[in-house]
Amino acid sequence: MLPPIMVYTWTFTAATPSFRCRISVEDMYEIKHPDDLLSRYIPSESQCREYKSQISVRECQRCYQNINKSYSYGENNGPLKACKSFIYDRTYYQSTLVEEWSMVCNEVSLKSFVQTIFFFGYMIGSLIFGILSDKLGRRPVMGISFFIISLGSFICAFAPQQKLGFEISYVLFLVGRFLVACATRGVALTGFVIGVELVGPKQRLFTGIVIEYFFAIGQLILLAFAYMIRTWRLLHIALAILSVPFLFFYFILPESPRWLISKGYYDEAEKILRRIAKTNKNSFNSITYQRLVAEEKKKEALVPVKGHGLLHLLRSKVMCIIAINMSFQWFVQNLVFYGVSQNTGTWLRNPYISFAAGALIEIAAYFVAHCVLHRWGRKATYGLFVIGFAIFAFLVVPIQMLMIKGNGQQSLMFIVNVILKFFASGSYAIIYIYANELFPTHARNTGIGICSMVARIGAIIGTLLNDLLTRVWLYFPIIVFGFTSIVAVAFIAICPETFNKSLPQTIEDVEQMGLAWPWRKPKPLTCAQIDDNDDINENVLLKEQPKKNIV
Repeated sequence: MLPPIMVYTWTFTAATPSFRCRISVEDMYEIKHPDDLLSRYIPSESQCREYKSQISVRECQRCYQNINKSYSYGENNGPLKACKSFIYDRTYYQSTLVEEWSMVCNEVSLKSFVQTIFFFGYMIGSLIFGILSDKLGRRPVMGISFFIISLGSFICAFAPQQKLGFEISYVLFLVGRFLVACATRGVALTGFVIGVELVGPKQRLFTGIVIEYFFAIGQLILLAFAYMIRTWRLLHIALAILSVPFLFFYFILPESPRWLISKGYYDEAEKILRRIAKTNKNSFNSITYQRLVAEEKKKEALVPVKGHGLLHLLRSKVMCIIAINMSFQWFVQNLVFYGVSQNTGTWLRNPYISFAAGALIEIAAYFVAHCVLHRWGRKATYGLFVIGFAIFAFLVVPIQMLMIKGNGQQSLMFIVNVILKFFASGSYAIIYIYANELFPTHARNTGIGICSMVARIGAIIGTLLNDLLTRVWLYFPIIVFGFTSIVAVAFIAICPETFNKSLPQTIEDVEQMGLAWPWRKPKPLTCAQIDDNDDINENVLLKEQPKKNIV
């Protein structure tokens, strides 16, 4: 719940209100001027197309003004002058960082750079915390991550000061956002992995989806704070204070028993499993657990684990192909998801209603994904969501080119945006679950961390597309998102299905799953490929003996 609050804070603290150029007359006299006088300074459409053809007419008219103000609006009056100061609409925001640092028009790159650094922090955090989580454990990494989030949040809230100047304030804010970004990956990825590892195959889908529900709930909590607090600094301070109680989560969270077993900490794992059994009012089956330990020791003797990290994952051809494919899928989904999500504020005039609509649509998408994943499996469901997104993304072109501008076109575009958000949210959630079930326990967090690191490149590009390509055409980024989605569907076909299958413990388990080449028939399973390790919850915690023998 905490990572989305920190991620989407930027949506409100750096929101871009409606603005216009402040003309020289307004700088000289602080009085309200009639609209017909102000309109003389607005460039005509022909001026914009002649002198500023690289940007849209709307962008030109609010970022430039006539040099010769003696002519009336609508005439071609020659070259244009870039605006140096602006007047912002106070309807929805009292103050934002965009206004304070004038991050509009030709300075919009300052805003984009903050998000670029933020997603770069995502990349670093995904890799570092992913490797540390596989090496040191899930629980300590979560504790460290919560502390860094609080630290970065307070830096963002208090570091930018007028007396320090713009340059120093800007750099300090970048440092704070970078720390928050790094740590949110430690919480999000590690929390997702430990949630999946604490349960058996029957509950794996539920734990994966319920985390996504809380991701959307976190957005609604942020919305409540942002609606009540309309100034960027007070909002940052409130959210920084909100992060403090999460520091105590370390004392509540148990370590992943699956990770402990994979590392040979059998006694520690037994203690946690006994506590789980007691909480669930079941008896711990010591005999079954000792069989499990004996089998794990045999596996380690036959196939010893050879370290951690990228090289450990890529030493197998099958694992290498899956890792590269999953990294590309995460790249596309982050490009699409964050590209669409950052535009929810433009759906309607009221940004708060738009943001709430986006969060509720996410919850609906997670619910639908939860229902169909039980029946259709991971790969087919993911492919349908991605194809659905691509189809509606390309519908934007005929709607904009063929329909007459007006309320009908705006209403239809709102519906399309809602559907795009629905499909983007669903595929984003499914790829998290799918990737967790494809990487082995020995390097699961490392693999997810690598995917997340590559995915941040997609998030960075999505942010840049929204900031830069929309100046050319408002819906240009959506077309790019649709094209990349088509490519993603083509590549996902070679990944194996993981529905109702055991979580792989080692790379050898992944190799037994194999690849699903479209031109090859799947091989039938052999007895040696049946693994009951995922039945820890059913076989260890309950009194009943396992229905199958331990292989």
